[in-house]
Amino acid sequence: MATSWTADQMPDCADKMVLITGANSGLGYEATKAFAAKGATVIMACRSLDRGREAAADIQNDVGDTGATLNVRECDLASLDSIETFADGITNDYDTLDILCNNAGVMAIPRQETEDGFEKQLGVNHLGHFALTGHLLELLVDSDGESRIVTHSSGAHEAGEMDFDDLHREQSYSKWEAYGQSKLANLLFAYELHRRFKTADITDTISVACHPGYAATNLQYRGPEQSGSQLRLAMMKIANAVVAQSAAKGVLPLLYAATSEDVSGGEYYGPSGFKNMRGAPARQTSNDASYDEKDAKTLWKTSEELTGVNYADTL
Repeated sequence: MATSWTADQMPDCADKMVLITGANSGLGYEATKAFAAKGATVIMACRSLDRGREAAADIQNDVGDTGATLNVRECDLASLDSIETFADGITNDYDTLDILCNNAGVMAIPRQETEDGFEKQLGVNHLGHFALTGHLLELLVDSDGESRIVTHSSGAHEAGEMDFDDLHREQSYSKWEAYGQSKLANLLFAYELHRRFKTADITDTISVACHPGYAATNLQYRGPEQSGSQLRLAMMKIANAVVAQSAAKGVLPLLYAATSEDVSGGEYYGPSGFKNMRGAPARQTSNDASYDEKDAKTLWKTSEELTGVNYADTL
């Protein structure tokens, strides 16, 4: 357990190839900046190339000449076609990938569907990352040395429930229940991937999970903005200002899980302070449902069927 840990304690990353989804804002932006400060090559997977390039320029200006390379590429996690095109570009252009940060997400939005007809929170937060990881898995496994897949979950997973009879919440939709389900799915996926690595005797690639606690980002504003609730938007802004920790601190569990030498596959990291909402990163235990191997296998099979991405060639 790290009683005190900051991004300054990350190891040198000059020889690391890192891919971060949602890299142009919030936690993804802070993660990109931290890796850039350590000299990494960072592939910034962004839905908007314009916003991604603007973020990359700001980060380069902030960190200065560290030897880092920021490569902005378009990837819309709400589109399986976009994910496949993006992943094909990565596998064609690179022969190694050391760290994959499954970070991007949407939270508590009115019911919407992805391009492929998935409930959007499940589609972006879980299914998009499931497909992306599958497309990039061979590159990760074949990289020299250890590689890591870090999946961002949330404390909201504790209120989540996998409803395999109504996975896309077509019969009954609650934005917070759907968000909780997607964050529980993140953990079921991360832990099942670790178990499959063990079964396949893959020891140099590990799967870990993390959560940011309560971090102030624009993520909290999208739900109220899309539902047109000025009251909820104002309340979120007040909570972010008064209660939340900064995004730079909220991203520390992800950075720790991605780089610390004492991290092992199948682990879960989050802030160690008050109610796990803030503080230095520490190893934690998620709820019982997240370790349900039967649900994990059902989710895995369902995810393969929905996305058309099969991990069998590598695992």
